[in-house]
Amino acid sequence: MTYAGWIILTASLVGVSCGLIGVFLILRRMAMMADSISHTVLLGIVIAFLITRELSGPHMLIGAILAGLLTAFLVQWLHSLDIQQHASMGIVFTTLFAIGVILIATSVGNAHLDVQHALMGEITFIPWNTIYFPLIGDIPQATMLLAIAFVVVLFFIIAFYKEWKITSFDPALAASLGIPVLLMHYLYMGLVSITTVAAFDSVGAIMVVAMLITPAASAYLWTDKLSIMLVLSSAFGVVSAISGYYIATWIDTSISGSMAFATGVVFFVSFIFSPKHGFISKYVRPVKEA
Repeated sequence: MTYAGWIILTASLVGVSCGLIGVFLILRRMAMMADSISHTVLLGIVIAFLITRELSGPHMLIGAILAGLLTAFLVQWLHSLDIQQHASMGIVFTTLFAIGVILIATSVGNAHLDVQHALMGEITFIPWNTIYFPLIGDIPQATMLLAIAFVVVLFFIIAFYKEWKITSFDPALAASLGIPVLLMHYLYMGLVSITTVAAFDSVGAIMVVAMLITPAASAYLWTDKLSIMLVLSSAFGVVSAISGYYIATWIDTSISGSMAFATGVVFFVSFIFSPKHGFISKYVRPVKEA
């Protein structure tokens, strides 16, 4: 595969994985959690580095996932103390992210860990960091990690589709039916963490947030059916990844930034033209009725 092909494939895997996960964030009204976890994984990465003094390996993934789960736990704990959920997310993510930034500035030293890389990623370097995979050959490590994350996310969404649907729309009904709502919540937060961590090094926190929230919000405008929303959200994520890459090459700018911009364009088009919730449909419908 070509250099550009690997970049587009990697970004598309980010788009489809985040698109699937993002739908439930929107339905659960937890969009801010995407921002929280995408920033607080930095703390897990930094702590893993401080313990091992190595910049690669499974310990980085484990540290970041634990940081994501810690974020979810602290947000839930503060919310149980009658602090509004959005306020809890803001408190936790700013505090943990700030700790990560401070540790980078004071303890990491000359290692290649910097806040700019954490925010924007460096997807242009992805094709050079490869691993050998039997029957396929050398493939970018980030692409392989994202492919595994996608398979994991898809498996759990299909396996617990009914549970995700009920707990997202009516947690009280789910609890009355014997579904472990809290366990499903932390399992879902684990999937959010895995997806965020897999995409973090490639595209940075900004694009992760954009891919988790905006394609799902766009899909929400087009349909009220969950299964169709999942497909549309994933498709919008892939479209944003591909179009964002070509926008970046056209005007010679940040690839991750252009892909995040593309998600905004997709949302704007959806907001204007979606048949049921779009701006035009809401403007035209009263005229027809009159």
